Amino acid sequence: MKYLDGYRDPDAARHLIRGIAAAAERLARQGRTVRLMEVCGTHTMAIARHGIRDVLPANVVLCSGPGCPVCVTDAGYIDAALALAGRGVTIASFGDMLRVPGSQGSLAEARAQGARVVVCYSPAEALTLSMAGDAAEVVFLAVGFETTVAPLAALLAAARARQAAKFSLLTAFKTVIPALVALAQDPEVAIDAFLCPAHVSAVIGAQAYTHLAEQYRVPCTIAGFEPLDILFAIQNLLEQLADGRAEVVNQYARVVKEEGNRRARHAIDEALEPVDAAWRGIGVIPGSGLAIRAHFQAYDAAHKLGVVVGRGQADAGCRCGDVLKGKLPPAECPRFGRACTPDHPVGPCMVSGEGSCAAYYRYGRGA
Repeated sequence: MKYLDGYRDPDAARHLIRGIAAAAERLARQGRTVRLMEVCGTHTMAIARHGIRDVLPANVVLCSGPGCPVCVTDAGYIDAALALAGRGVTIASFGDMLRVPGSQGSLAEARAQGARVVVCYSPAEALTLSMAGDAAEVVFLAVGFETTVAPLAALLAAARARQAAKFSLLTAFKTVIPALVALAQDPEVAIDAFLCPAHVSAVIGAQAYTHLAEQYRVPCTIAGFEPLDILFAIQNLLEQLADGRAEVVNQYARVVKEEGNRRARHAIDEALEPVDAAWRGIGVIPGSGLAIRAHFQAYDAAHKLGVVVGRGQADAGCRCGDVLKGKLPPAECPRFGRACTPDHPVGPCMVSGEGSCAAYYRYGRGA
């Protein structure tokens, strides 16, 4: 914690790297190679940009998990959005979603063919668009983890207050904790510790990880995005593993509180309820999604417009599912850097600015 005043101080970085090496040496003497997983797309990019994997000892593997909400959105959701666009509905979305492939193309391709697809910088823009006098039905693609979910939940209340009859959300909300529990129990993934997300933790609070550490004996450290934040978290996780401890450590205490953001959590609970959710490449994780509650059903696009979000068909050669589970480094996918590039993405992990494949491609294959 004493490094919080100098997030990029070289001397502090060298000290932390020596601490990482010392903890890794203790693990090596125990005959252990350990796998740490970061589960935040912003962490993925920061780790790649700062070359953090390059300073890790050989017996420490840092892999990327399902921390990018665009990446984990199932192809069937894109198919449903395309179906609505084909019916003349205006689709509003953040820019990343437009290039995510569905079973038969993307929203960017549909827009090029004349569909009404609008990029928004704020979901509130979609609500305003729907209130224009000549507006068609406007559906906002509501995708994200708790950080994005909270303002969208509040937007439902705003839509009802403004009696926005032509506005609705097509939801694909995900929650982080059920996914981490699923990964912690998966022997094929074999994760030893989690570098926990910062933005999400600011909403759900550090206490949300207690069950994961206590029941599944998986150390959890919440970290910020600066190099020293991440190095501190890695050292802490390695020391916990070497000591045989499994605790929740909040390195990002300058932002993340024990109880999280109560106002944001209340907005989520008021508007949404837990449901099972499909994660691209992973499958259905019980209780890992959030659906619009009955009292906001007038703004639920699936209910209002009768569109069904089914299971889509991803490209057979895309290994995004294995990448999202930490089973495969992006560069080992046969399509990476060949058929799949940021200009011509085959899978969503290459589309998003927070995707693992995009990070590896941009900062080098050993990112």
